[in-house]
Amino acid sequence: MRLTDSIQFLKGVGPKSAENFQKLGIFTVEDLLLYFPFRYEDFAARSVFELLDGEKATIIGTVVTPANVQYIRHKMSRLSFKIKQGEAVVAVSFFNQPYLADKVEVGREIAVYGKWEQRKQQLLGMKVVAQADNGFEPVYHLVAGLKQTALVKAIQQVFDSGVLSDLTENLPDYLLTKYRLISRQEAVYAMHFPSDMSAHKQALRRVKFEELFFFQLKLQALKNKEKSGRAGLLIDFEQADIEDKIFELPFELTGAQSSALREILSDMKSPYHMNRLLQGDVGSGKTVVAELAMYAACLSNFQAALMVPTEILARQHFVNLQKTFPELNISLLVSGLKVAERREILADLASGHTHMVVGTHALIQEGVDFYNLGLVITDEQHRFGVNQRKILREKGQNPDVLMMTATPIPRTLAITAFGDMDVSIIDELPKGRQPITTCWVKHEQLPDVLKWMNSELISGAQVYFVSPLIEESEMLDLKNAEALFAELTVEFPQYRVGLLHGKMKNDEKEGIMQDFKAGKTDILVSTTVIEVGVDVPNATIMVIMDADRFGLSQLHQLRGRVGRGSKKSYTILVANPKSESGKKRMKIMCETQNGFVLAEEDLKMRGAGEIFGVRQSGLPEFLVADLVNDYNILEVARMEAVEVFKTAAEPVHRWLIEQVDSTGEFD
Repeated sequence: MRLTDSIQFLKGVGPKSAENFQKLGIFTVEDLLLYFPFRYEDFAARSVFELLDGEKATIIGTVVTPANVQYIRHKMSRLSFKIKQGEAVVAVSFFNQPYLADKVEVGREIAVYGKWEQRKQQLLGMKVVAQADNGFEPVYHLVAGLKQTALVKAIQQVFDSGVLSDLTENLPDYLLTKYRLISRQEAVYAMHFPSDMSAHKQALRRVKFEELFFFQLKLQALKNKEKSGRAGLLIDFEQADIEDKIFELPFELTGAQSSALREILSDMKSPYHMNRLLQGDVGSGKTVVAELAMYAACLSNFQAALMVPTEILARQHFVNLQKTFPELNISLLVSGLKVAERREILADLASGHTHMVVGTHALIQEGVDFYNLGLVITDEQHRFGVNQRKILREKGQNPDVLMMTATPIPRTLAITAFGDMDVSIIDELPKGRQPITTCWVKHEQLPDVLKWMNSELISGAQVYFVSPLIEESEMLDLKNAEALFAELTVEFPQYRVGLLHGKMKNDEKEGIMQDFKAGKTDILVSTTVIEVGVDVPNATIMVIMDADRFGLSQLHQLRGRVGRGSKKSYTILVANPKSESGKKRMKIMCETQNGFVLAEEDLKMRGAGEIFGVRQSGLPEFLVADLVNDYNILEVARMEAVEVFKTAAEPVHRWLIEQVDSTGEFD
């Protein structure tokens, strides 16, 4: 057997069964070896006195009552008996496993694995364990048609063949010694079949480091590739012209805005390729920094493109750009333009007549050509897939790239996770920006909220009402958007109530949002589609129903839709959270408006997927490592990866770099 052999040639697998393995990404013997379990069942025997309610464990005891099988209803049964462990007598129940009665004999010792129910002093049995198996059993993610036992059998067969000895070490000796890591072969075996918890921890530590180290090597390779002098555009402009434009602005830039702009302009002036992430809190003024970067590109006879996720946002940017740069030719490219209008815009882009263009994904469609594209900016970059961003970059001769996001990511984590990018952060709100008062109320207090809301509507305020569901769900007892719309229409007959949700067509959504912005609608009932939205300065109240169903980052994004003008603004969180984490989220939202503080908490409570939007962002999904919980390992891995590229000529470092696929894209 060889590592490169197809798994279909394993005994008991075959071509048909191999298809199920392939759905898990297992094609070869090596893939199978590296397909690790996501947890282990610990069958080590425990004393009943040390168990916590809900804990899974193995109890060994002597059977003291005969097995009793009751048939509750059609095809449902309950097997029950009692065992004695020391002085404790424990009730054991198995559902729908009547055949286990044969293993239950009074006076015989038995080992049962199950879930402990403290109140009933009962073990809800899951399986009868052979006492010889008194240890760990791996549990793997599966697909329909593939059983746990079949997967474990196949893995055991591979180990028995001795092919593990062909798996080469991919970390150098100096790292193994420095961090006291076990060998790759030892780690792979112990990931599947650890002898004890200590062996499992050593294997996990080694595999996590390996995964994060090669991830960081890849990021450093990408960064070096981006920074290579041959790849970049030198965008040369007069700094004085930028200063003049800043002076013309109707407001003063904050220190954080000025600092971010300096970093971006410095990148653009260098011969290296810019690949920068601009992140800022909601309402921190990222847009004006991006606009000034676009202006710098145009001053050097380059074109600049801004891609945003929605048409209404594109129109808002278009109006702002026209106001700020009346001397430039600015185009708006969205779907649904008249044929003649679109043809004219495309001709102006191709001839260089257009200096700046703002648009949706229409910018990356076939037939959109630029005369001399120098700067590409994507707003809310996590909304666009890696390939979409790549297509826009390829519209020019490797233009400088700036990505923007309003989802704050803790500074250290941003620098570490987006290691192939430089990061600029705007963590200061512009002067005059009204702080948003956030209150948490229970559902039974909603009538009081509506009464107060009425007084605000009388004085000319507009209100967002956000619901987490679109239609009725039997599973979740939540206020949904359609029911909420009906209730508020009855509650406020003198006001215009609108409804917006994700199942509507784009042009319908755009129209509803435009009506709200124009003041034709007083109350807008919506699902989270308004999370990334337009400025409606008159909208001063945001009511979020069942707020405990949202993560902190999402709640913060929603809250950022109000407080866009000079009027006092409010966010009301309506929730009766049952869990402690739900209550904690509500309290934190009321205590701070700092998106970076909230991002730290969100990372701890909900993990990296919420922050990064893993699939969209192009970040890989790790087999065992976690960007948040394994942050210490991630930092060490980054430090070591940077050192490798600093002394890339050393043979051992050259060997490491050769192992890295630096194509510029994550799989």
